[in-house]
Amino acid sequence: MDGMVIGELENITLDMKTGKLVDLVVKPNTKVRGDRRQEDGKFMRIPFEAVCAIKEYIVVDEKR
Repeated sequence: MDGMVIGELENITLDMKTGKLVDLVVKPNTKVRGDRRQEDGKFMRIPFEAVCAIKEYIVVDEKR
């Protein structure tokens, strides 16, 4: 699987009613554009449904 580091995890958004993770709030690297992700000021919001794996790095599917 090819990939790149898009930034650092800043926070997560949680649905308080359901307890489900909604999205990851990422402070992007300066080289990354948020064309496919919702931008929120200086942060990118990545839907949690795009997460494929969590270890040292969080792997996301850019197609989701």
